[in-house]
Amino acid sequence: MLLSTKAFIWYISAFLLFDELLHCHARNHYRFIVKEAPYTRLCSTKNILTVNGQFPGPTLRLHAGETITVDVYNKGDYNITIHWHGVKMPRYPWTDGPEYIIQRPIPPGSKFTQKLILGSEEGQYGGMLIMNGFEPLYMVPSLSIPSPKTSYPFPKPHAEVPILLGEWWKQDITAVYEGLLATGGDPNVSDAFTINGQPGDLYPCSRPDTFKLNVKHGKTYLRRMVNAALNDFLFFGIAGHQITVVGADGSYTKPLTRDFVAIGSGNTLDVLFHANQKPGQYYMAARAYSSSAIPFDNTTTTAIVKYNGNYPSSPSLPYLPFYNDTNASFNFSATLGSLVSEECPISVPLHVTTQIISTVSVNAFPCGFNETCLGTNGTRFRASLNNISFLLPSIDILEAYYGNLYGVFGESFQQFPPSIFNFTAQYLPLFLEIPKVGTEVFFLDYNSTVELVLQGTNVVAGIDHPMHLHGYSFYVVGQGLGNFDPEKDPLGYNLIDPPLLNTVTVHKNGWAAVRFQANNPGVWFMHCHLERHLTWGMNVVFIVKDGQRQKDRLFPPPPDMPPC
Repeated sequence: MLLSTKAFIWYISAFLLFDELLHCHARNHYRFIVKEAPYTRLCSTKNILTVNGQFPGPTLRLHAGETITVDVYNKGDYNITIHWHGVKMPRYPWTDGPEYIIQRPIPPGSKFTQKLILGSEEGQYGGMLIMNGFEPLYMVPSLSIPSPKTSYPFPKPHAEVPILLGEWWKQDITAVYEGLLATGGDPNVSDAFTINGQPGDLYPCSRPDTFKLNVKHGKTYLRRMVNAALNDFLFFGIAGHQITVVGADGSYTKPLTRDFVAIGSGNTLDVLFHANQKPGQYYMAARAYSSSAIPFDNTTTTAIVKYNGNYPSSPSLPYLPFYNDTNASFNFSATLGSLVSEECPISVPLHVTTQIISTVSVNAFPCGFNETCLGTNGTRFRASLNNISFLLPSIDILEAYYGNLYGVFGESFQQFPPSIFNFTAQYLPLFLEIPKVGTEVFFLDYNSTVELVLQGTNVVAGIDHPMHLHGYSFYVVGQGLGNFDPEKDPLGYNLIDPPLLNTVTVHKNGWAAVRFQANNPGVWFMHCHLERHLTWGMNVVFIVKDGQRQKDRLFPPPPDMPPC
């Protein structure tokens, strides 16, 4: 999945809405045929991978508690696996997806039956197809409908609408990835952002296919949003309308009404939109939030909200913060809170048994002999957690752990930063830029309560990091800008109604503190969701040990795992 020409991530961006009261465990079977097909955007045509020939792809409608199987036929030219972003896969990481972390890839011409075990979550989840290269973001929305036995904690909307935010390159995406690997620099920026697969009116050759949402005046619509952009945080808004956030990463939140939202790569939001303005046409739009000086896509993608009837086609753009408005992004995420009620209880760990504090850094290596390197000052970029840049093994870590194979991974990931310095200082010594490289894991006892503090640094350059943990959601109990103070900052933790997320933003030169109970045994990957940082090694693997009872232990592997 990283640091290898064998691995690249292609988003399927799945939406899964789980009903926590339904536990039917009905078995459903699906078929995905992964193959290339020609698609035209921005006046040019190229082949992209599709699922069942569709872009965006087919929709799955699921409920919590179900176990489904998906026959994945790889009719493309590259190794692939599928990861369903945010699905916890209780006791069954075997088909979670990350290549050479969890499983071997599915070779071209092969089939693999993926079992997906759904937990008790509610909301939407993104998925991704891991392929040779990196994330082209060819999206497959998957949306389940809530059970009739339950209701929303807000008035039932008139309709639910998936909103998938993505990117498009005119260049072949494997060439983008190969350039990233060859030069050690940043990847080429995308040529467009997209809403539901379409760039929108502001791009060439795009106006006729702009996504349009027809609405009825007076009705309320639930928009299930996912940011499937590779390397970008996004601001999103609707001209003339406020939007109310009611869910994030599959959990309900206290209603939060704003003119815009900020959404990190990999994050999902449920937002209510009231069609209560003068009938006409209005743009919804998204553009990048970028806190660093690196090149980024500064274009704006649009779609149209169209009230029923005939109106002049002259929509205006919504207000969105400026590209580098860190305060706007931070204030939005820091304001989110869980909805707490008798119907929506939460359980924040109050007594921590395992604390981990980790730096989150962009790093650099000197350029090798006879190489051309495009990182800072002619270096090759790397990235690290606690100064260890993750190296992908040749045997998957889950197989090695389950089969007691030695020499595949080490256990030297440190619980605290190996050196203490002013992490966010403007100028830092150059020796801090070079990390160690290794395949290191961190073991967690079953049912331990974990506090993980992620501290951004200004090593090489400070930037925002959307940090995603497989197999779990966690409570974001604290966030701040600057250096984390272990004596003072915990006094301000929100232990009453913190948001329950699976991807948390560590803002530029800031910190985030999360808590979770390690009650899902297995091998689980944590990584930055910016593709370039993941590729450079900003990752670690947590291994949660088995519990004493049989129901607290890892399931055995499936019989048809892909071969070596």
